[in-house]
Amino acid sequence: MFRKRSRKIYSLIFVLPTLAAFVIGFVYPFFNGIYLSFCKFRTTSNATFVGFDNYIKAFQNEGFLRSFWFTAVFVVASVILINLIAFFVAYVLTLGIRGSNVFRTVFFMPNLIGGIILGYIWQLIFNGILQNFGSNIDLNATYGFWGLIILMCWQQAGYMMIIYIAGFQSVPADLYEAARIDGAGKKQVLTNVTLPMMMPSITICTFLTLTNSFKLFDQNLALTNGAPGVVSSSGSMVYQTEMMALNIYKTFYANQNSRGVGQAEGVIFFVIVVIIALAQLYFTRRKEVQQ
Repeated sequence: MFRKRSRKIYSLIFVLPTLAAFVIGFVYPFFNGIYLSFCKFRTTSNATFVGFDNYIKAFQNEGFLRSFWFTAVFVVASVILINLIAFFVAYVLTLGIRGSNVFRTVFFMPNLIGGIILGYIWQLIFNGILQNFGSNIDLNATYGFWGLIILMCWQQAGYMMIIYIAGFQSVPADLYEAARIDGAGKKQVLTNVTLPMMMPSITICTFLTLTNSFKLFDQNLALTNGAPGVVSSSGSMVYQTEMMALNIYKTFYANQNSRGVGQAEGVIFFVIVVIIALAQLYFTRRKEVQQ
């Protein structure tokens, strides 16, 4: 009995420093940030409670609304393209072709490069091509959009490929053998055997690409910085290739009087990410139960 009590005391002693660091470094700033979204402030020490004014201004901000829809369209396009590319590459590399391990390494390597570096590298590449046509990636919203899509596919497809390869390798060989005995062709095996067994991997990759695309910041900052910009009906500048994370950053730091609005936009952004994460958890568990 004495030993059990002493173990509990010692365990609390060892846990308390980590718990204190977690509370100070995460819990307090998190809830303080939510409180500040209801305040007008320049520094956290002079915050004045203003209720839902910041949220009303956030939804009236044309730049924020524009960034939301731009982010939504970007997420849909990137999720589809990244998963199609990753699935196809993984499928090819599990066919037993020569040098498949080398190809896996090469396709995965872009994921190891930082987003800021990737953004500047691809900016040089795109501008080097577009200058032959008298244009620039910062001058055309369409170029900026597809530039971000290409960058994101190049960086993320290799990572998703690894997950798909693991999914392909987890399909029992007996199922393939039984399908061939029944006379199924390659197309029928892919649609009736492989795809149903790959649904957990597809679900994971879909939501990973969804969250990664939705939270994109550093690549957007380095590649286009939100350009080009147009003047809205209210007289403010609206950046056409600006995603939500970059818009929140600019709103918070561009003007000290708009920091409360930027904080409110950050909370809205957080709620959307939480909804996506909960949806991922729900669908992943549902697939596991069905199997």
